[in-house]
Amino acid sequence: MASDAAMLRALGKRVRELRHERGFSQERLAELANIHENHVRRIEGGTANPSYLVVARIARALGVDPGGLF
Repeated sequence: MASDAAMLRALGKRVRELRHERGFSQERLAELANIHENHVRRIEGGTANPSYLVVARIARALGVDPGGLF
């Protein structure tokens, strides 16, 4: 089983990939997800452990199901 840190890094990598595919800046994703830009930065860096609601907001902003981020 992957460690917690590895799972957070994988989540961050997937968010970053999808954000780049959509041509969004971190600031734009933060606006669309109604979260702070610094939180997006920490999630993408694998240093934040976002709540389910934050994951759901990010997924909605990126146009995927929350499961699509994992």
